[in-house]
Amino acid sequence: MKGNVMHKQKGVTLLELMIVAAIIAIIGAFAYPSYMEYVVRTKRTAAATMLMQVADRQQQFFMDNKRYAANLTRLGFAADAITIDEDGQIIPNGAADQVYTVAVSASTATTYTLTATPQAVQAKRDTKCGNMTLTHTGEKGHSGAGADCW
Repeated sequence: MKGNVMHKQKGVTLLELMIVAAIIAIIGAFAYPSYMEYVVRTKRTAAATMLMQVADRQQQFFMDNKRYAANLTRLGFAADAITIDEDGQIIPNGAADQVYTVAVSASTATTYTLTATPQAVQAKRDTKCGNMTLTHTGEKGHSGAGADCW
């Protein structure tokens, strides 16, 4: 009777491993670009949030002084241009994790334009939106050809 008993296979064949590896590679090929786009959009949101915070300070400055501030130091920031990380926190200029630099790019007594310029890796990955701008009227803009940048 021992000769008639069929033995079940134990383990995994090389062909099965190759099929699993191919499936994972296909899924990864579709998922990775989507994930990278999500990361770029998240960092862009941090810049938009900082632009709105600076605009709020500009409005308060205007209420107090009857004119807009010409630079960020007049608004209480440590420098004329501030650098933020992916969480929107102000960090030292030139830091390794810098994502955007925010500055007042044009200002008169009654108008201003704020600009967020992508830095380092963000500048390479976010070519469709480029620099983000916000004016005293609340007009939002960008320098790239992309559509949904705000």
